[in-house]
Amino acid sequence: MNEPHYSNPDALPSHPVPVRLGLNDSTSPSNSNQGPHRPPPVRQYNDPATARNSVGGTSIPVTHDELNRLRTVVSTNPHDRKSQLLLAKKLVEAARVLADEGGSVDIKTRNKNRERYISEAHKNVKKLVTLGYPEGMFYMADCYGMGQLGLEVDTKEAFNLYQGAAKMGHAQSAYRTAVCCEMGAEEGGGTRKDPQKAVQWYKRAAALGDVAAMYKVGMVLMKGLLGQQKNMGEAVNWLKRAAERADAENPHALHELGLLYEGVSTNASGPVIRDENHAGQLFRQAAELGYKFSQFRLGQAYEYGQLGLPIDSRNSIAWYTRAAAQGEHQSELALSGWYLTGSAGLIEQSDTEAYLWARKASTAEVPLPKAMFAMGYFTEVGIGCPRSLEEAKKWYGRAAAHKFPKAQERLEELKKGGMKAQKSRERLSRTDRKQQDENCVVM
Repeated sequence: MNEPHYSNPDALPSHPVPVRLGLNDSTSPSNSNQGPHRPPPVRQYNDPATARNSVGGTSIPVTHDELNRLRTVVSTNPHDRKSQLLLAKKLVEAARVLADEGGSVDIKTRNKNRERYISEAHKNVKKLVTLGYPEGMFYMADCYGMGQLGLEVDTKEAFNLYQGAAKMGHAQSAYRTAVCCEMGAEEGGGTRKDPQKAVQWYKRAAALGDVAAMYKVGMVLMKGLLGQQKNMGEAVNWLKRAAERADAENPHALHELGLLYEGVSTNASGPVIRDENHAGQLFRQAAELGYKFSQFRLGQAYEYGQLGLPIDSRNSIAWYTRAAAQGEHQSELALSGWYLTGSAGLIEQSDTEAYLWARKASTAEVPLPKAMFAMGYFTEVGIGCPRSLEEAKKWYGRAAAHKFPKAQERLEELKKGGMKAQKSRERLSRTDRKQQDENCVVM
């Protein structure tokens, strides 16, 4: 059975079409156990300052009529906790959207309106917290964590509220409690760092149905994090449960399972039997949910005919483009390669675009060493920019500082070349002096 293919972290972008000499080592990626970088998921919740209703995926801005309707609902149904919380969120939005009364009032009046909306919202949420409504406690904790609702940032109070709601069975609060225990007070968790408690709360949140917690538990058990023993069987079970519930906010488990099905050798006794076709399906699901690392993997698969997919330049470029639009740096570098070569009917060859895409990947907050090396090559040869050996050496040096082998090799080559040139100049200088001496004797 063929071994799984991964992108070679030491290779520059390569395509199944002729390219400029020096940038490509092969027409397909070589094997490597080093897959794409996968950051941990960051759980996204609605910002209390901008919470909105959503109908059919379209946000509906708050209006005075909507506020009055909700006030009526709350006054006639005092036990309707859900409507009380929705009113509070709408009041917070009103402080941002309606306070200036369409731009017809001065700053002082606008600020008074904001204060009035926020005060009413705070009063409603505080009441919900007093009544022990878990959703209200979770919302108030968020506000303490971000300094919203007229509150000062207080991570300790936020943690207490998360934990209180978690003990009532609120899944999202259990997840946040776990995160706080993992982070510790020094990192803004509001409590002392306790990996064991973090794991307990992650498992509690996962059991309560929190998808991000399911993924987290799976990764903890797969990699032996937070002081836990590795347990691949249980890890895969949690990842599968998270994958079944994946959405745009939580696509991570699909991608992890895709990597497992793609990269694990056939092992009848193991939890996963290698299946590239299934891996491709998982990557596609995550990619369609907007996960940029899966989008990159699909772009790569269509480029080289992997994961049971045909070589398809159009689809490759399309997926790379979607990932690059989200700042996925490997895709940015891949697009640099496509622009360097061009693709008939899809991308017009452009040295300038190739240079700019490589530069984007090389100057990111976490830059790609491979992109730095590409910038060195482009600058040395003069692709999309003026030739400059000194500038090229700087780029090679940056890549070499990240232990990128090809950059280290190129710097050595340039160093040796420089030494040879220096020796040649010294020989010429000695010859010139000798010739001058001989001329003097003749004269």
